[in-house]
Amino acid sequence: MLSFFWLRCLLKMVKENIVVPEEILNFCCNGLQGSTSPPRAQEPAEEVPGAMESPSPTRNPTEVQMSQLVLPCHTNHCGELSTGQLLKWIDTAACLSAERHAGCPCVTASMDDIYFERTISQQYINPSGQRDGKSGVCVGQVVNIKAKVNRAFNSSMEVGIQVSYEDLCSGKHSSICKAYATFVAQGPSGCKVKLKPLTPQTEEEKIEHSIAAERRRMRLVHKDTLKDLLTSSSQETERETRDGSVAVPAENTRVESVELVLPPHANHQGNTFGGQIMAWMENVATIAASRLCHAHPTLQAIEMFHFRGPSQVGDRLVLKAIVNNSFKNSMEVGVCAEAHGQEMSVSRRHINSAFMTFVVLDEKGRPRTLPMVTPEPGDGERRYREASARKKIRLDRKYVVSCKQTEVPLSVPWDQSNKVYLSYNNVSALKTLIAKANWALAREKEKVQIYTLEEDKFLSFRIEMLVCITASQAFALLSDLRRRHEWDKHYASAELIQQVDDDDMIYHVVSQTLSHENKPQDFVILASRRKPCSKGDPYVVAFRSVTLPTHPASDSFTRGETLCSGFCIWPESEEMSKVAYYNQATPGYLNYVTTNVVGLSSNFCATFEACEKFLLKNKEDLIVRL
Repeated sequence: MLSFFWLRCLLKMVKENIVVPEEILNFCCNGLQGSTSPPRAQEPAEEVPGAMESPSPTRNPTEVQMSQLVLPCHTNHCGELSTGQLLKWIDTAACLSAERHAGCPCVTASMDDIYFERTISQQYINPSGQRDGKSGVCVGQVVNIKAKVNRAFNSSMEVGIQVSYEDLCSGKHSSICKAYATFVAQGPSGCKVKLKPLTPQTEEEKIEHSIAAERRRMRLVHKDTLKDLLTSSSQETERETRDGSVAVPAENTRVESVELVLPPHANHQGNTFGGQIMAWMENVATIAASRLCHAHPTLQAIEMFHFRGPSQVGDRLVLKAIVNNSFKNSMEVGVCAEAHGQEMSVSRRHINSAFMTFVVLDEKGRPRTLPMVTPEPGDGERRYREASARKKIRLDRKYVVSCKQTEVPLSVPWDQSNKVYLSYNNVSALKTLIAKANWALAREKEKVQIYTLEEDKFLSFRIEMLVCITASQAFALLSDLRRRHEWDKHYASAELIQQVDDDDMIYHVVSQTLSHENKPQDFVILASRRKPCSKGDPYVVAFRSVTLPTHPASDSFTRGETLCSGFCIWPESEEMSKVAYYNQATPGYLNYVTTNVVGLSSNFCATFEACEKFLLKNKEDLIVRL
């Protein structure tokens, strides 16, 4: 009743043109909503436990978080989350993150390989080996997706996506997959937009920002890697023999399906939603895989979705899939999407393609043995051989790239199929070490500073100094290991044994240092060098051990190994550079380090001072040669 009293007073004051105090106006408005308290000063809002907190000041401004409750409409015939639906959510979250940074519409250019850490349709197996009927992700559970821009290039950007699921009843969280997508910013007329650079804040963001350039490089050379592997392998199609298995003609697995693009399938820009196209492709790929195994297959991995062009509402999308090759426990399905309008005379546009790996699980969750495939003559045999090559590349990449630093052997065998991924691992390991935040200054002598970093089982060193030389000159001189002996007394010689490409070389290095066997040490080292990807990036030269069949361990030497080392060179001015050398000591080296800290520091300083003299002495000769 009090609120109506104040309302009558308010109306009378307005009628008589009396100015209404703001406090009374607020009180009357609040009173109409049920408040009967007199006006009082505003108090700070009390925090409610469990309420959404405001973003942290250090939080990446491009970060997008999405939580989706899995409903029956999101599931397949088994009541499990459809992979196609998950791909839609992933693409949506990634696009929103990209547009936060770009400030304009963005389109999906590609989606990198996706490895499902916990297969979506994998059921839980209890310790006794029995299924309990609970799916990995099913109705009533929550899928959490976090996406943020790792790095912006000229007009494209890399978005990192982490996907996990949450069981609301048990509170259990499990990772599903991690993915990287590339988006391109588009202006009003469809032209590309130049993006502003992204400044990473946290250690994790700095690592992702730095390694994003390596992942971009790996995407660009992927086709060449496959082509090189096919060229070096036999041109004949080798057929696998499998006991008790009858080969199935690949033609029997062929699927072709058409979809009409309707307004609900389009994004906010009027183009067909990229996540919808990926979902349709996954659908036909699953049908093709089912026709081979006559069971319900489980998607294990997806090899890069590459969007070649857009499609719009009203287009007809023709989706084709076929089993390219069947291995013992897995099969590869090739799938492509083509678009055309109403006119049948107009040629179809190839807008997307991908390769998907499926497995079939038995009652205990173990992969079943699959039937063999007989490829079609011509293109079918080519796809058959390419599937075998992709499998080898996929296994090598997963072995080298996906492993944690402590899980990768010191010396990984080098061959044509994994050269790109060993180079990636070499450079990304050094960039990860560079981005670490807890370096401690151990000693400073004139121009040279020595830092140490202790974590896990590793002790790392960083030695740096300023040198009056351009960054490009220092990069050219320090990336050639054949000249290392001119300033590093530990090097006796370094022979170039394989020029992999312009940026990667393999050397056989002989050291002056004697081992406990009283023999000189030798190393087979992959040297990977990188020029700056954009302004502000350093020059990088990374070293790691590899093994080559042509250079096995010899009785004359004790074969040594290096885990992660190299140079990082920042331009400080036109004529001044900061040169830093990093070395991650292996566990076997720690005992020596702990007993020789003072001597080791003096050794480092003396070696780096010799390095400075070498750079200053040879920079003029380098200018003349260039």
